[in-house]
Amino acid sequence: MTMKGNAVKVGATLCAAAMLSSLSACGGEKKATTTSDGKPIVSVLVVKNTNQDKIANMQWAKDLEADCDCKIEWQEVNDDAWGQQKNTSMSAGQISDVNIRAFSPTDAAQFPSLFEDLSQDLDKMDNVKAFFKQKPDAQKLTTDAEGHMYVLASSRGKSYSGSGQNMMINKSWLDKLGLEIPTTWDELETVLKAFKTEDPNGNGEADEIPMNIRKLDTGGFGWYSPMLLLNSTGIATGFNKGATTSGYYADNGKVKSFLVSDQYKEVIKYYNKLISEGLIPSDWATKADDAYYADQTNDGKTAKTGVIFGWSLSDFGDMKDQYVAMPVPSAPGVSADQTVWDGSSNEFESNKLAVSANAANKDAALKVADLLYSEKYSVQQFLGSFGQLVTDEGDHKYTVDADKTSKLTKDNLFPGLSDRLAGWIPDDVTIEGDTNADDILEVNKAFEEQRSHYDHVKDYIPDYVNPDATDNTTLANNNTQILNVALQKAATWMSEGGVDGEWDAYCKQLDNLGLQDNIKIWQKWYDTYTK
Repeated sequence: MTMKGNAVKVGATLCAAAMLSSLSACGGEKKATTTSDGKPIVSVLVVKNTNQDKIANMQWAKDLEADCDCKIEWQEVNDDAWGQQKNTSMSAGQISDVNIRAFSPTDAAQFPSLFEDLSQDLDKMDNVKAFFKQKPDAQKLTTDAEGHMYVLASSRGKSYSGSGQNMMINKSWLDKLGLEIPTTWDELETVLKAFKTEDPNGNGEADEIPMNIRKLDTGGFGWYSPMLLLNSTGIATGFNKGATTSGYYADNGKVKSFLVSDQYKEVIKYYNKLISEGLIPSDWATKADDAYYADQTNDGKTAKTGVIFGWSLSDFGDMKDQYVAMPVPSAPGVSADQTVWDGSSNEFESNKLAVSANAANKDAALKVADLLYSEKYSVQQFLGSFGQLVTDEGDHKYTVDADKTSKLTKDNLFPGLSDRLAGWIPDDVTIEGDTNADDILEVNKAFEEQRSHYDHVKDYIPDYVNPDATDNTTLANNNTQILNVALQKAATWMSEGGVDGEWDAYCKQLDNLGLQDNIKIWQKWYDTYTK
């Protein structure tokens, strides 16, 4: 390509970013910053899910514009498109005035001049201040070591304070076979063998999947990872976000990597035993997620799966009544009171609202941001607009039309943002009909005891521990190589065995790829935030 061609390509890219942000137009034409009657114009970008209606059709969005006494230019983009556009937008120095679920604290740390330091604006944001007073961890989650806060966290309410990572078992199968919920690995293996050989679903076919596990993620350990079984060994995972998703954890204040731990090796060997006995599908490592989830609901009448890691009993669709949550069984040599469970909080997300440092009408942008964190707009962002799906009963009580919500979501017409909200559901809010909250509260009860078996600071790297931009870059670069080796090896060992013979060489290889350097970095930031 010629230099002229390159210039045209770069210009087009920058123009695209400018169009996305609505901060300027190509060709040097300056966009208006007020309406003809003098109201400030605020651009708001929303990164949406595909099952959500157009913002223009959401009544709460229209009411928000009236309450801020401004003109809101809503911009919508789906996850896939934003994944391709985000870096271009930041590199071009162009972001929207207000951004919902678009940028993380790590993004902002790399381009700090683009983002408003909201720690300096709290006196203009009463709702956000009240949020932080009730939920101080939310403030810690997005405040860096120097005190900057470029992105606000969100909270969808105390009902979601569990991890959202749960182990569940078919209780109907257990009852039919006269078995109890297993409490140890040996007992789990015995139960899985019975699920495989004794036709617990009663259809006369050997179609049961005793235990179904998701394939390992390519970038680390995330939702419903098979490595949740590490909790059986006393290592508390945090697979929603944070350091543990890359293999790091805390043991009495000392940062370690479970990737080179004896406990991790034992989990791998246990899985290899279950897989070799046909108790876990042999194609587990390559099965697509949609096929994995389809196994849980099967035909809606005959259960196919015995044990999974998942969100809640709703994962099983019309057969949910057959299942219960089960505390994770203890590994050999680990007592019940040493057995733990995932320490993630599903209540908070850190990548929810950012304001441009260069917003033409910054006070108006901050007003929009603060209104979003009011109870009125938080509830509607999360559950849908008043009058469409939600009834405001007064006294912080709301009722959701669950049937209508389900239908609109399936038709891609949900009139809200669901868990993508940039807001806060206060603790005194009561919601009837939030089936997700009801489901997750029910299963969380099974893990309360195990979550109490460890110190959530000394034996867990809190989600709010946040390395700076330089160290995050080092961590990311090293982790790319470390996890590429570790995850491939784990999948092979789980399916084929051989971990003992290769273990020492594997550990040395990870150290050569920067594992010990990363441990030191996490230790530094763990100490910074917790001591």
